Amino acid sequence: MAGGELFLAGLAALLVLMTGVWAASVVRRDASLVDRYWGLGFVLVTLVWWGLSGWPPQALWIVIPVLLWGLRLSAFISWRNWGHGEDGRYTDMRAGRSAGAFAARSLVTIFWLQGGLVAVIGLPMLAVIQAEGLWWPLAAAGIVAWAGGLFLEAVADAQMARFRADPASRGQVMDRGLWRYSRHPNYFGEIVVWIGFALLALAAGAWWAVPSAVLMILLILRVSGVTLLERRLQVSRPGYADYVRRTNTLIPGPPRD
Repeated sequence: MAGGELFLAGLAALLVLMTGVWAASVVRRDASLVDRYWGLGFVLVTLVWWGLSGWPPQALWIVIPVLLWGLRLSAFISWRNWGHGEDGRYTDMRAGRSAGAFAARSLVTIFWLQGGLVAVIGLPMLAVIQAEGLWWPLAAAGIVAWAGGLFLEAVADAQMARFRADPASRGQVMDRGLWRYSRHPNYFGEIVVWIGFALLALAAGAWWAVPSAVLMILLILRVSGVTLLERRLQVSRPGYADYVRRTNTLIPGPPRD
């Protein structure tokens, strides 16, 4: 199957998945269900592309990392959000609209949009799956970056989860563990993961897939990640301004005490 046909087949599978998640969100009045399926979307499209390509063994260089990363991310977000209702971002979008109007709008602007983004951002996976071979030194560097980023992300998430579970931490700023050295160590780890995926695409000779990883990094930095969270915390968390003064935004470094 040609690359364009593979891409469209993966996109179709993602739109079917996201339509099902949208239907569940309408019943539950919780559009933030989409967040739980972001990582699973990459798992799905990678497996679809791999299967339609005949399960080539060299694809395991990226299939296994995507499975481990995507399943961990979706499991963590599901566990973190369980029982907490709709995320404030989506509640704000819902305000002033009838249930039917929001449902129709959210199908396109939240669920199908994210499905399309997963397909485009996932092009490094398609590149490696279709490759006839990989330049193993660069592929090994990609795996090292992916593993390091996944470790940082998982440790940062676990540390934040323990902090939030402690009643004594209510209203406090998390500045322990990795969070002492970076205000967003989880996002830094996620960026390193995607640098790893970009290196794997380059190892497959697919320079054209690298912009997809760059797009993911820009989304983390400027759209759904660092910038958005910083705005909210500056307003809602006393003491955050001092934390900003002494702690790097993203790349871990010594605190400026």
